[in-house]
Amino acid sequence: MLVYVIIPSINPLMNLKNFDCGNEEVKVIVVDEGDEKIRKKNSEILSSVMHECYGPKERKRWFKSRFGESFEKYCNLIPKKCHAESSFGFLKAYEDQADVIIELDDDVYISKNFLKEHLSNLFDESGVTVQSGGRWYNTMNNLLLNVDERVFPRGHPYMPPCRDEDYTWTEEKGKCLLNMGLWRGQPDLDALTLIYYGGMDGRSRVESGGLRMEKVILGKGVYFSVCSMNTSFLSKAVPAFYQLYMNYMGVDRFDDIWSGIFLKRITDQVGDKICLGKPLESHIKRPRNIFNDLKKEVNGLYINEHIWRICEEAELSAKTYSDCYLELANFLARNIERWFKDKMQVKFWSTQIKNMEMWVEATDKIR
Repeated sequence: MLVYVIIPSINPLMNLKNFDCGNEEVKVIVVDEGDEKIRKKNSEILSSVMHECYGPKERKRWFKSRFGESFEKYCNLIPKKCHAESSFGFLKAYEDQADVIIELDDDVYISKNFLKEHLSNLFDESGVTVQSGGRWYNTMNNLLLNVDERVFPRGHPYMPPCRDEDYTWTEEKGKCLLNMGLWRGQPDLDALTLIYYGGMDGRSRVESGGLRMEKVILGKGVYFSVCSMNTSFLSKAVPAFYQLYMNYMGVDRFDDIWSGIFLKRITDQVGDKICLGKPLESHIKRPRNIFNDLKKEVNGLYINEHIWRICEEAELSAKTYSDCYLELANFLARNIERWFKDKMQVKFWSTQIKNMEMWVEATDKIR
């Protein structure tokens, strides 16, 4: 099995120092900014693993060689200097016909069973399925936290009844298209929650000590906050899993959240499943100014409350990921002004929709 690990980073990849490929063929794609000193360190760290680095120059050359004179419009799908640059790694993995793609952040330190447990949740006929009266599942519900209060992850809507945690469980099991691993140590929380819990340096007193269930499958019509820092998925999802263009018009840090909402809506239509649980990996956050994160998130909070509802209204009839993604983009184009009256929000989504359509074009051309 060919597995690609995509890691957007400008740092030495100490979290991959003891990467165990097991019996799988693994290649690491580092999406960076071209710093040769950092690359030299990473080449030493990754000396036992196949790896390639793609900074702005390498990405430009890649697009030019695949798309010729029209390369710039496709090259512009990848934002500059933000997490959503990982989209480039998805394209590269898709072109190389990887079986499985794993996206990982550089502050998530992996264990020996990291790869094995991701593949287990994707391919084993196991798990339990959750249904939710409020249509959302709180991923923190599956972690053993050190606080008694209810805590919700970055991207989980604030609006009731999304936070009611009205869950029912069934023994329905199955293989999955996507698996989101969880975290030991610092969970993935939004800036408002971190500030509430004293996280002025981006690290709060809320910590995870373990996992409740190894594989929770999301029932049809149930959403959850997809965090890409420890997530695996099958390559066939790539045409419908563009990491939306961020660091744009004052909006950032929602690329994985909104892309995950779109993908969940489409998997429900196609008939695939999405899950979360193992592997539980150590999230060791670097200190940072939490108010900078708040600035990046605040302009997306209103959108986040509504974008999943728009997806719920979309009538999809296609049976492939690329066709469903185009149907969804078309529905958004026809309805976005009905949901968002602010001209800036409409302009923001006009760009996203155009990029979604172009993303499908790009995936078609490289396969």
